[in-house]
Amino acid sequence: METPKIKDVGSYLESLAPSPYQESYDNTGLLTGDPHAAVNGVLVTLDCTEAVVEEAVSLKCNLIVSHHPILFKGLKKLTGNTYVERTIISSIKNNVAIYAAHTNLDNVYQGVNKKIAEKIGLRNTTILVPRKDTLSKLVTFVPPGYLDAVTAALHDAGAGQIGHYKNCSFQVDGKGRFEPEVGASPYIGTPGQPEIVSETRLELIFPTRLEASILKALRGSQPYEEVAYYVSRLENENQEVGAGMVGELERPEEPKAFLARLKRKMNLIQLRHTRILDEPISKVAVCGGAGSFLLLDAIQAGAQAFVSADFKYHEFFDADDKILVADVGHYESEQFTKELFMEVLSKKFPTFAINFSKTVTNPISYL
Repeated sequence: METPKIKDVGSYLESLAPSPYQESYDNTGLLTGDPHAAVNGVLVTLDCTEAVVEEAVSLKCNLIVSHHPILFKGLKKLTGNTYVERTIISSIKNNVAIYAAHTNLDNVYQGVNKKIAEKIGLRNTTILVPRKDTLSKLVTFVPPGYLDAVTAALHDAGAGQIGHYKNCSFQVDGKGRFEPEVGASPYIGTPGQPEIVSETRLELIFPTRLEASILKALRGSQPYEEVAYYVSRLENENQEVGAGMVGELERPEEPKAFLARLKRKMNLIQLRHTRILDEPISKVAVCGGAGSFLLLDAIQAGAQAFVSADFKYHEFFDADDKILVADVGHYESEQFTKELFMEVLSKKFPTFAINFSKTVTNPISYL
């Protein structure tokens, strides 16, 4: 078996958390390193710092997979004046590649927020605010005898998945009319002669990011010389992509018991929260990292508690006694992302070591 290359690991992570799902300010993907280099070992971490690069070198890992990208903005010089510059210089000198999966991993169903939900015991989880700009619809026309092959090819390419339902499509039989020009090589018909043929109109929804592969599968499975189709962008919410997550506890808990659960399950030293309300908590919203922008959505979803981080002083007032806000800290909210990386990479790449970084990169200390 050929040793996987850095680009293979990157491609797999891209398939789980596609870069088109990152926020506009973000910078995910391979940040440093040769994508064609063979992977000796991987070190997974929340942040990439000089100490993490040193740890990777000591473990003979030539790839770091990080949640937060070390590069958010372009660097105009590399003189070692900042920790970012020093980290990049060290990674290059030691031939250690750095790959980041950040807000794209936040925004997929099986990503950061799902891991938080699992840790604190939430069930029946759904995306809190699904995105509306990620789906398209393909309509094409298939001649007799090819419907199964074309449909299967499109499903294999990623079309027809709607929530927990796969291989979805709509089909209706009709008549197609066309006239091949002289010089054409039609599958059906004669150049210069009008034709009316039986066809099936086939419709499927697919993630917009897969359009190129969907159209390749369509052209490769259709017998027509010129394949008739059209693609439409949809306003539908994508149930698999979006911000935050909401779920239910197995049974309602009193607020103090719920806060104690958070401290226990998330290994918290301290926990900031709004005033404790009288209402038992059964529905909980979560958002790894800075999540105050989702507070009103959590309230609207009927959650009694919202677990997130980086709330500012005045933002706590916005809870307005309608919800219990639990600010667990940025690092603390995303700490389990390392476990997520470890789980998915270990299953896919058993031929090299996946190492769990022991470097604590939390820049905040507590007395």
